[in-house]
Amino acid sequence: MPTSRLTNVEREALAHVTVEPLGRNDHAMTGAELMAANPYRPWPARITAITQLTPNEKLFEFRFIDERIRNAFRHKPGQFVEVSLFGVGEAPISITSSPTKEGFIELCVRKAGRFTTKLHQMQCGDIVGIRGPFGHGFPIDDMRGHDVLFVAGGLGIAPLRSLINNVHDERSDFGKVTIIYGSKTPSEMMFLNQFSMWKHRDDFELHLTVDNPDETWDGEVGVVTKPFEQLEINPANTFGTVCGPPVMYRFVVDAMRAKGIDYDHIYMSFERHMKCGMGKCGHCQIGHQYCCIDGPVFNYWEALNIQGSMR
Repeated sequence: MPTSRLTNVEREALAHVTVEPLGRNDHAMTGAELMAANPYRPWPARITAITQLTPNEKLFEFRFIDERIRNAFRHKPGQFVEVSLFGVGEAPISITSSPTKEGFIELCVRKAGRFTTKLHQMQCGDIVGIRGPFGHGFPIDDMRGHDVLFVAGGLGIAPLRSLINNVHDERSDFGKVTIIYGSKTPSEMMFLNQFSMWKHRDDFELHLTVDNPDETWDGEVGVVTKPFEQLEINPANTFGTVCGPPVMYRFVVDAMRAKGIDYDHIYMSFERHMKCGMGKCGHCQIGHQYCCIDGPVFNYWEALNIQGSMR
């Protein structure tokens, strides 16, 4: 509006307005203060490692360029970040590295569309933007001192891997650890090197299963609930965690209940199409709740009251 059209009162008020240039006080702020000041601001991060997991999935390691952000960034297993590719767009991706590993984060990305295809084409040294972390994670402190049962299907292993690795790094804080991971085919199974390591440990019970085996597969065959037939667990002392395609949740919960695990000790991470990460856009609404801010990790009772959550 031209100043000639302002009233005297408005001109007087405008004369006392001061505008701080963006970043002027950055040097005086801590990393935590910088992130809290503007949760919409993506922070530059460099790709420092890329691992091809399957023909369609890659594991990316990122390190924040600003040392203050790198040192201040903390997350809980099950949380996610928003990744920005400048000139392309932004997408939410679950953190797959453990909070015990500081200075970097790992994200497992499936090539499925324009954004993820562009990310798969990037190389070590390229820069992206990252903001977060967002959402509610798994209640790892409540799980300490208890047995933990992990059940993952397909890409659902990515967010669960953060919790599994956290438990691995603080192994003495937890009881028996059982991991069940299922995929459609052996070629779609991720993190096989890590699973191979766990398979030879006495303090991890590992079950890998596929729906459609090939000539190279010598493991279990069947849906992800099949290994439950041979599981021996202490239901009163066990927490169950689930992540995978929506169709598997009801069957896995039924299998956990058949083993006697209490509903209060069953937690699920839902894969939904999140967008903004802050409950503003409505893309991830499930019934009356938003997956990005109320989840993505829900207790069974919370999930039961969310329409369409386990279908």
